[in-house]
Amino acid sequence: MRNQPARRVAIVGGLRTPFCRAHGPYAQCSNQDMLTATLAALVSKYDLHGQRLGDVSAGAVIKHSRDYNLTRESVLSSGLAPETPAFDIQRACGTSLSSAVLIASKISLGLIESGIAGGTDSISDMPIVYPDAYRTLLIESARGRTLGAKIKPWLSLRPRHFKPEFPGVIEPRTKLSMGQSMELTAKAWQLSRTEQDELALASHQKAVRAYDEGFYDDLVIDYHGMNRDNNVRPGTSLQQLGKLRPVFDRSDTGTMTAGNSTPLTDGAAAALLASEDWARERNLPILAYLTYAKVAAVDFVAKEGLLMAPAYAVSAMLDDAGLALQDFDYYEIHEAFAAQALATLRAWESAEFCRERLGRSEPLGAIDREKLNVKGGSVAIGHPFAATGGRLLATLAKLLHQKGSGRGLISVCTAGGMGVTAILEAP
Repeated sequence: MRNQPARRVAIVGGLRTPFCRAHGPYAQCSNQDMLTATLAALVSKYDLHGQRLGDVSAGAVIKHSRDYNLTRESVLSSGLAPETPAFDIQRACGTSLSSAVLIASKISLGLIESGIAGGTDSISDMPIVYPDAYRTLLIESARGRTLGAKIKPWLSLRPRHFKPEFPGVIEPRTKLSMGQSMELTAKAWQLSRTEQDELALASHQKAVRAYDEGFYDDLVIDYHGMNRDNNVRPGTSLQQLGKLRPVFDRSDTGTMTAGNSTPLTDGAAAALLASEDWARERNLPILAYLTYAKVAAVDFVAKEGLLMAPAYAVSAMLDDAGLALQDFDYYEIHEAFAAQALATLRAWESAEFCRERLGRSEPLGAIDREKLNVKGGSVAIGHPFAATGGRLLATLAKLLHQKGSGRGLISVCTAGGMGVTAILEAP
């Protein structure tokens, strides 16, 4: 540790693979493949080949046991100096934003001068395991000291031992999927199917516009024959979205569909952060500064919706920064589901919620929807769990750089009832 005044943390830039629907173009790609490609592209773009950075932090939500050192292995193949240290983290969908906060904190404290934060996730390369009973059988056999002792466990082998167990995004304490949990929140906030579909449509339209304008040209790398996100639907409409059936509550009261929820997605993202001096010594751009961040958690078992923690984190972060919710030029709010973004906005507008849950005398208020996810959101672009925060960070930094002034807010909900938020400011 070092005891010194905090330094400003610069965001030099970020890159990502196109985000693609699971079991599609990246069906044969591993988390390490995607993260390595993204890091290598970042190394090439900013001429970092052979350089030793202070640290690299990244992670994946769904990963194999072989990936216990995923980030370090990816760094070793990225073109960075082998002496560059790295470590894995995992905070569900907030992984890469959390890694950015950690790297930024080290830079701010003077522990390092530069670092990379990122995340990757592959649903296509999902680990499949066998039941514990089969694992026990294998271990007992391996421990046998005689041939008979090694053979004996196999006499209890049954067909049930070969039934695979697939990992699922199910909350262990509620036994509900994220979608099922969010459907409960949508009902609690009385979110209509129409307003969810409208937000989903806007997400697609904004993403299409951004690609047509070339906004993503220097943010998205070519990877496995893809150069853009393959979930973005240029021709979708409210009518088409309205024809889709609810998937989490199939009754007449269900409102959440495949069209207003994020698809299962593969992809990776990473961003380069540095001290101002380090960036300027290398003539690297400073797109924005990472100035504030906050994490929060809620009791989703007994008191609150699973994905409502960002509402709390943003409130506390605004207090830290001395800002109002309306003091931002851009809002990058992760659309795990259209309903999640809408519920968060509705909570900030609610006098009752802000008074009873956030301890505020007045509601945080509404935001200008024209400033929300202006280059498309997760419903359209996709959501590789650990990579989304990196996408938001790079997108917002570029927006602020283009504008030349102002500030932006990032909000990410996660499994386990947590939220990760951050504020970026233009140089």
